[in-house]
Amino acid sequence: MLNRMKLWKSQKDKSMVDEKFHDVLKYQIPGHIAIIMDGNGRWAKKRALPRIAGHHEGMKVVRKITRMANELGVKTLTLYAFSTENWKRPKMEVDYLMKLPEEFLGTFLPELIEENVKVTMMGYEDKLPSHTANAIKKAMKETEHNNGLVLNFALNYGSRFEIIEAVKDVLNDVSNGIIDKNEINEETFSNYLLTKDLPDPDLLIRTSGEIRLSNFMLWQLAYTEFWFTPVLWPDFKEEHLIEAIEVYQGRSRRFGGIQSEELE
Repeated sequence: MLNRMKLWKSQKDKSMVDEKFHDVLKYQIPGHIAIIMDGNGRWAKKRALPRIAGHHEGMKVVRKITRMANELGVKTLTLYAFSTENWKRPKMEVDYLMKLPEEFLGTFLPELIEENVKVTMMGYEDKLPSHTANAIKKAMKETEHNNGLVLNFALNYGSRFEIIEAVKDVLNDVSNGIIDKNEINEETFSNYLLTKDLPDPDLLIRTSGEIRLSNFMLWQLAYTEFWFTPVLWPDFKEEHLIEAIEVYQGRSRRFGGIQSEELE
């Protein structure tokens, strides 16, 4: 009887997700969604499990959300996988986190290739272990000709460092006569950032109930719509992604201006 009820609930939930899926497709889908995947450690702690169990469970969610984003027609999905500040965590946890890209891509790369997903990375490779960097490079190489969803991993990424490095590069090019200082504007500066080949995010999602950016894409998120949820990342499901998109679709993006009806 209990199993039958669980099956009925599962079928009902799937039906609701399918219905909402088709509903959001009637309106504009955000082209670029960025996600701060937070709450793996707390998810594990609630279950008296080691933190790495939460990270492993979170990896499974990456697969589900990538697949759903692709089906929805999202053009770019950026996932904050490891920040420049995360090196401060215990060595055992850091070592495990550095193994996750290799495990994820080793398992799901054939699926990503089949689904026409292109893997990219933004971050600073020099500090990554060779096995982590090699796994990312392999995935990028084998998907470089795909033209579907761009799955962009922010790995060893920190926005303040990114901006400082961009400023150094700008100053260097000015001193070498490559560009004139009077030519520097938002567009030219953006071309010095790690996201120069990507559009700015339309929607930022952060899980776990925290309401902060944690040094993530500070320049690029200037006019992004934010959606925060108390749901821990390992519990984040397809319906939560759809809910975030529904909220996004209900907002008015004015980019500092005002709507035409407000002028009347």
